[in-house]
Amino acid sequence: MKHAVVATVLCLATAAPAGAVDAPGWPDLSASIFDARPLHDGSDYIAIDSPYRSSDDARTLIAAQIEAPRGRLLGKVTLVLDENPMPVSAVFSFDQPLPRFYFQTTMRINGPTPLHVVAETTDGQLFVAGSFVKTSGQGACAAPPGTDPKEALATLGNMRIGIDALQGTGTSLDLMGDPALRDRQVDVDISHPSHSGMQMDQISLLFIPMRYVETVGIDLDGAGYVDLTGSISLSENPRVSLSVPARTRTIDVTMTDTDGTVSKAHRSLAGY
Repeated sequence: MKHAVVATVLCLATAAPAGAVDAPGWPDLSASIFDARPLHDGSDYIAIDSPYRSSDDARTLIAAQIEAPRGRLLGKVTLVLDENPMPVSAVFSFDQPLPRFYFQTTMRINGPTPLHVVAETTDGQLFVAGSFVKTSGQGACAAPPGTDPKEALATLGNMRIGIDALQGTGTSLDLMGDPALRDRQVDVDISHPSHSGMQMDQISLLFIPMRYVETVGIDLDGAGYVDLTGSISLSENPRVSLSVPARTRTIDVTMTDTDGTVSKAHRSLAGY
Protein backbone atom coordinates (compact mmCIF):
# COMPACT_ATOMS: atom_id res chain seq x y z
CA MET A 1 0.00 0.00 0.00
CA LYS A 2 1.26 3.48 -0.82
CA HIS A 3 0.78 4.70 2.75
CA ALA A 4 2.62 1.78 4.34
CA VAL A 5 5.76 3.88 4.77
CA VAL A 6 4.03 6.17 7.25
CA ALA A 7 5.09 5.49 10.82
CA THR A 8 2.36 4.82 13.35
CA VAL A 9 4.16 6.57 16.18
CA LEU A 10 5.84 9.92 16.56
CA CYS A 11 9.49 10.16 15.71
CA LEU A 12 11.74 10.64 18.72
CA ALA A 13 13.86 13.77 18.77
CA THR A 14 17.47 12.77 18.24
CA ALA A 15 20.67 14.74 18.29
CA ALA A 16 22.52 15.30 15.04
CA PRO A 17 25.53 17.33 14.05
CA ALA A 18 25.15 20.70 12.37
CA GLY A 19 26.54 19.15 9.17
CA ALA A 20 23.36 17.25 8.37
CA VAL A 21 24.94 15.41 5.43
CA ASP A 22 27.01 13.60 8.08
CA ALA A 23 24.03 12.92 10.39
CA PRO A 24 24.30 9.41 11.88
CA GLY A 25 21.17 8.00 10.26
CA TRP A 26 21.68 9.58 6.85
CA PRO A 27 23.77 6.81 5.21
CA ASP A 28 21.11 4.16 5.86
CA LEU A 29 18.22 6.50 5.01
CA SER A 30 19.79 7.73 1.78
CA ALA A 31 20.68 4.18 0.75
CA SER A 32 17.04 3.19 1.21
CA ILE A 33 15.66 6.19 -0.70
CA PHE A 34 18.18 6.24 -3.53
CA ASP A 35 18.96 2.52 -3.82
CA ALA A 36 22.49 2.91 -2.45
CA ARG A 37 23.54 5.09 -5.39
CA PRO A 38 26.51 7.37 -4.66
CA LEU A 39 25.70 10.92 -3.53
CA HIS A 40 28.18 13.66 -4.40
CA ASP A 41 28.82 16.80 -2.38
CA GLY A 42 26.35 19.37 -3.70
CA SER A 43 27.35 22.32 -1.51
CA ASP A 44 28.56 24.25 -4.56
CA TYR A 45 25.25 23.73 -6.36
CA ILE A 46 22.55 23.68 -3.66
CA ALA A 47 21.78 26.53 -1.24
CA ILE A 48 19.27 25.67 1.49
CA ASP A 49 17.27 28.32 3.35
CA SER A 50 15.82 26.90 6.57
CA PRO A 51 15.39 28.38 10.06
CA TYR A 52 17.82 27.56 12.86
CA ARG A 53 14.77 26.94 15.03
CA SER A 54 11.21 26.73 13.74
CA SER A 55 8.84 29.36 15.14
CA ASP A 56 5.86 27.27 14.01
CA ASP A 57 6.56 23.55 13.68
CA ALA A 58 3.30 23.02 11.78
CA ARG A 59 4.17 25.64 9.14
CA THR A 60 7.91 25.99 8.60
CA LEU A 61 9.29 27.54 5.42
CA ILE A 62 11.94 25.42 3.72
CA ALA A 63 13.56 26.73 0.55
CA ALA A 64 16.42 25.79 -1.72
CA GLN A 65 18.05 27.13 -4.83
CA ILE A 66 19.71 24.57 -7.09
CA GLU A 67 22.00 25.10 -10.05
CA ALA A 68 23.05 22.14 -12.16
CA PRO A 69 26.80 21.50 -12.39
CA ARG A 70 28.37 22.77 -15.58
CA GLY A 71 27.42 20.62 -18.56
CA ARG A 72 24.49 18.97 -16.73
CA LEU A 73 20.75 19.59 -16.36
CA LEU A 74 18.38 18.93 -13.47
CA GLY A 75 15.82 16.15 -13.81
CA LYS A 76 14.51 15.86 -10.25
CA VAL A 77 14.89 17.49 -6.81
CA THR A 78 14.00 15.70 -3.55
CA LEU A 79 13.46 17.26 -0.12
CA VAL A 80 14.10 14.83 2.75
CA LEU A 81 13.18 15.60 6.37
CA ASP A 82 15.12 12.77 7.96
CA GLU A 83 13.21 12.39 11.23
CA ASN A 84 9.70 13.03 9.91
CA PRO A 85 7.34 10.02 9.80
CA MET A 86 7.42 10.28 5.99
CA PRO A 87 11.02 11.41 5.33
CA VAL A 88 10.67 11.84 1.57
CA SER A 89 8.67 15.01 2.00
CA ALA A 90 8.51 16.58 -1.48
CA VAL A 91 9.78 15.51 -4.89
CA PHE A 92 9.92 17.89 -7.85
CA SER A 93 10.10 16.11 -11.21
CA PHE A 94 10.71 18.26 -14.29
CA ASP A 95 8.93 17.64 -17.58
CA GLN A 96 11.86 19.25 -19.38
CA PRO A 97 15.37 19.33 -17.84
CA LEU A 98 16.28 22.61 -16.17
CA PRO A 99 19.62 24.36 -15.62
CA ARG A 100 18.44 25.78 -12.27
CA PHE A 101 15.44 25.66 -9.94
CA TYR A 102 14.18 27.38 -6.81
CA PHE A 103 11.46 26.14 -4.48
CA GLN A 104 9.95 27.13 -1.16
CA THR A 105 7.32 25.09 0.69
CA THR A 106 5.48 25.23 4.02
CA MET A 107 6.30 22.02 5.88
CA ARG A 108 5.45 20.23 9.10
CA ILE A 109 8.59 19.58 11.14
CA ASN A 110 7.75 16.81 13.58
CA GLY A 111 10.82 17.26 15.76
CA PRO A 112 14.48 18.32 15.55
CA THR A 113 15.74 16.92 12.28
CA PRO A 114 18.50 16.97 9.71
CA LEU A 115 17.15 17.85 6.29
CA HIS A 116 18.62 17.12 2.90
CA VAL A 117 18.05 18.39 -0.62
CA VAL A 118 19.11 15.95 -3.33
CA ALA A 119 19.38 17.05 -6.95
CA GLU A 120 19.39 14.41 -9.66
CA THR A 121 20.81 15.36 -13.04
CA THR A 122 19.61 13.84 -16.28
CA ASP A 123 22.73 11.67 -16.51
CA GLY A 124 21.74 9.97 -13.24
CA GLN A 125 24.19 11.73 -10.90
CA LEU A 126 23.00 12.68 -7.38
CA PHE A 127 24.19 15.78 -5.51
CA VAL A 128 23.27 16.46 -1.87
CA ALA A 129 23.41 19.33 0.60
CA GLY A 130 22.12 19.32 4.17
CA SER A 131 20.99 21.49 7.04
CA PHE A 132 19.35 21.05 10.45
CA VAL A 133 16.17 22.47 11.99
CA LYS A 134 15.45 22.65 15.71
CA THR A 135 11.82 22.72 16.82
CA SER A 136 9.67 23.75 19.76
CA GLY A 137 8.57 20.17 20.43
CA GLN A 138 4.99 20.42 19.16
CA GLY A 139 5.08 17.03 17.42
CA ALA A 140 3.56 18.75 14.39
CA CYS A 141 2.55 15.61 12.50
CA ALA A 142 0.20 14.64 15.35
CA ALA A 143 -0.84 18.15 16.43
CA PRO A 144 -4.60 18.85 16.20
CA PRO A 145 -5.75 20.42 12.92
CA GLY A 146 -5.89 24.19 12.82
CA THR A 147 -9.42 24.12 11.40
CA ASP A 148 -12.47 21.95 12.01
CA PRO A 149 -12.15 18.90 9.71
CA LYS A 150 -15.74 19.26 8.45
CA GLU A 151 -15.31 22.97 7.73
CA ALA A 152 -12.06 22.25 5.89
CA LEU A 153 -13.95 20.05 3.41
CA ALA A 154 -16.00 23.04 2.24
CA THR A 155 -12.97 24.75 0.69
CA LEU A 156 -10.78 21.70 0.02
CA GLY A 157 -9.04 22.04 -3.33
CA ASN A 158 -9.45 25.79 -3.73
CA MET A 159 -6.25 27.29 -5.11
CA ARG A 160 -4.84 30.75 -5.63
CA ILE A 161 -1.93 31.49 -7.97
CA GLY A 162 0.33 34.49 -7.36
CA ILE A 163 3.44 35.63 -9.21
CA ASP A 164 6.24 37.94 -8.17
CA ALA A 165 9.93 38.60 -8.60
CA LEU A 166 12.05 35.65 -7.52
CA GLN A 167 13.28 36.20 -3.98
CA GLY A 168 16.02 33.58 -4.05
CA THR A 169 18.28 32.64 -1.16
CA GLY A 170 20.66 35.58 -1.05
CA THR A 171 23.63 33.34 -1.88
CA SER A 172 26.18 33.14 -4.66
CA LEU A 173 23.78 30.84 -6.53
CA ASP A 174 21.30 33.67 -7.08
CA LEU A 175 21.23 34.61 -10.75
CA MET A 176 19.16 37.78 -10.49
CA GLY A 177 21.95 39.98 -11.86
CA ASP A 178 21.88 38.39 -15.32
CA PRO A 179 18.72 39.40 -17.26
CA ALA A 180 19.13 36.36 -19.52
CA LEU A 181 18.82 34.06 -16.52
CA ARG A 182 16.24 36.00 -14.51
CA ASP A 183 13.28 33.94 -13.31
CA ARG A 184 10.00 34.80 -11.64
CA GLN A 185 8.39 33.16 -8.60
CA VAL A 186 5.00 31.48 -8.70
CA ASP A 187 3.15 30.99 -5.41
CA VAL A 188 0.42 28.34 -5.28
CA ASP A 189 -1.77 28.46 -2.16
CA ILE A 190 -3.78 25.27 -1.73
CA SER A 191 -6.74 24.92 0.62
CA HIS A 192 -6.33 21.44 2.07
CA PRO A 193 -6.33 20.08 5.66
CA SER A 194 -3.39 17.78 4.88
CA HIS A 195 -4.38 15.22 7.49
CA SER A 196 -1.42 13.09 8.53
CA GLY A 197 -3.35 10.11 9.91
CA MET A 198 -1.71 10.79 13.27
CA GLN A 199 -4.06 13.59 14.38
CA MET A 200 -6.94 13.09 16.78
CA ASP A 201 -10.37 14.65 16.47
CA GLN A 202 -10.67 16.77 19.61
CA ILE A 203 -14.38 15.95 20.03
CA SER A 204 -14.66 12.28 19.10
CA LEU A 205 -11.09 11.45 20.18
CA LEU A 206 -10.80 9.24 17.10
CA PHE A 207 -7.91 9.49 14.69
CA ILE A 208 -8.68 11.52 11.56
CA PRO A 209 -8.10 9.42 8.41
CA MET A 210 -5.03 10.31 6.39
CA ARG A 211 -5.68 12.67 3.50
CA TYR A 212 -3.04 14.93 2.01
CA VAL A 213 -1.98 16.61 -1.22
CA GLU A 214 -0.53 13.79 -3.29
CA THR A 215 0.48 15.58 -6.50
CA VAL A 216 0.59 19.12 -7.83
CA GLY A 217 1.15 19.45 -11.58
CA ILE A 218 2.17 22.85 -12.92
CA ASP A 219 1.98 23.62 -16.64
CA LEU A 220 3.36 26.77 -18.24
CA ASP A 221 2.00 28.12 -21.53
CA GLY A 222 0.12 24.87 -22.16
CA ALA A 223 3.11 22.56 -21.65
CA GLY A 224 4.24 20.49 -18.69
CA TYR A 225 6.77 22.12 -16.36
CA VAL A 226 7.02 20.37 -12.99
CA ASP A 227 5.15 17.71 -11.01
CA LEU A 228 5.34 17.83 -7.22
CA THR A 229 4.76 14.62 -5.26
CA GLY A 230 3.71 15.55 -1.73
CA SER A 231 3.48 13.80 1.63
CA ILE A 232 2.08 14.29 5.13
CA SER A 233 5.03 16.64 5.68
CA LEU A 234 3.25 19.33 3.67
CA SER A 235 1.56 21.75 6.04
CA GLU A 236 -2.15 22.33 6.38
CA ASN A 237 -3.20 24.70 3.55
CA PRO A 238 0.26 24.44 2.00
CA ARG A 239 1.96 27.09 -0.08
CA VAL A 240 4.26 25.88 -2.85
CA SER A 241 6.49 28.49 -4.47
CA LEU A 242 8.87 27.87 -7.33
CA SER A 243 10.84 29.57 -10.07
CA VAL A 244 9.46 29.88 -13.59
CA PRO A 245 10.96 31.52 -16.69
CA ALA A 246 10.32 35.26 -16.93
CA ARG A 247 8.69 34.76 -20.33
CA THR A 248 5.84 32.67 -18.84
CA ARG A 249 2.40 33.85 -19.97
CA THR A 250 -0.08 31.31 -18.54
CA ILE A 251 0.00 29.00 -15.52
CA ASP A 252 -2.22 25.96 -14.98
CA VAL A 253 -2.20 23.97 -11.74
CA THR A 254 -3.78 20.56 -11.11
CA MET A 255 -3.95 19.24 -7.54
CA THR A 256 -4.81 15.63 -6.71
CA ASP A 257 -5.14 14.40 -3.14
CA THR A 258 -4.92 10.89 -1.71
CA ASP A 259 -8.73 10.53 -1.75
CA GLY A 260 -8.74 11.14 -5.50
CA THR A 261 -10.09 14.69 -5.37
CA VAL A 262 -8.87 16.71 -8.36
CA SER A 263 -8.99 20.50 -8.58
CA LYS A 264 -7.62 22.93 -11.15
CA ALA A 265 -6.64 26.59 -11.28
CA HIS A 266 -5.56 28.86 -14.12
CA ARG A 267 -3.93 32.25 -14.32
CA SER A 268 -3.02 34.41 -17.30
CA LEU A 269 -0.44 37.06 -16.58
CA ALA A 270 -1.38 40.69 -17.10
CA GLY A 271 -1.46 41.77 -20.72
CA TYR A 272 -1.89 38.26 -22.17
